[in-house]
Amino acid sequence: MKPFLYFFTPFFLTFTLWSEQSLFNGKTLEGWDGNPLHWLVEDGAIVGLNTKENPTKGNTFLIWKGGMLKDFDLTLECKIDSGNSGIQYRSFIKSGEHDGWRIGGYQADFESGDNYSGICYGEAFRGILSLRGDRTTLSRDESGKLVKSVEKIGETAKLGLAIKKKEWNTYRIVAEGYRFEHFINDQKMCELIDEDEKERRSEGLLAFQVHAGPPMKVYFRNITLKE
Repeated sequence: MKPFLYFFTPFFLTFTLWSEQSLFNGKTLEGWDGNPLHWLVEDGAIVGLNTKENPTKGNTFLIWKGGMLKDFDLTLECKIDSGNSGIQYRSFIKSGEHDGWRIGGYQADFESGDNYSGICYGEAFRGILSLRGDRTTLSRDESGKLVKSVEKIGETAKLGLAIKKKEWNTYRIVAEGYRFEHFINDQKMCELIDEDEKERRSEGLLAFQVHAGPPMKVYFRNITLKE
């Protein structure tokens, strides 16, 4: 009898290890940078203000100083009394002369109105990128013009019913490669697939927005980042 030869092939399991950290201590703005006229801590939450007494000179932002975000899963709670705000990610400090807190890039929009919460907006960065209820793929045609291909994944008005006015909402943003997903209160609001090789961003800053214009107040707390 001829001997049998046994060959053992090892299996290598590939998986991603996510590190998790809390980005806000609930007491101070340690680890964040913004204009103190418009950002403070109140009752365990980060608060962004635009008032008649201290109006902003353009949109202004509170910037996380912990580094550049690449692939991540961010969850936080937020509420807004009035106006418009948003969560910037994979973003950049705008060029030119300004107060140092002007940001551009991908934004998860959050507002007191009925139309824009949950959308993906490009702050100083191509405008509206994906509306609520849409899966949008961005690309360029042969002439270099930006092209948006849209697939419906939900009804805008129906998804808006999941958002609680002037109450705390859970906002989640997932970025993997060039696919970005926004969720509010466990409802998927939009998805962006960015195939625009000319302008898409693989990494960048995290920041919160206070919008210029009428008085507004927005709150953020329980900010957890998985990378």
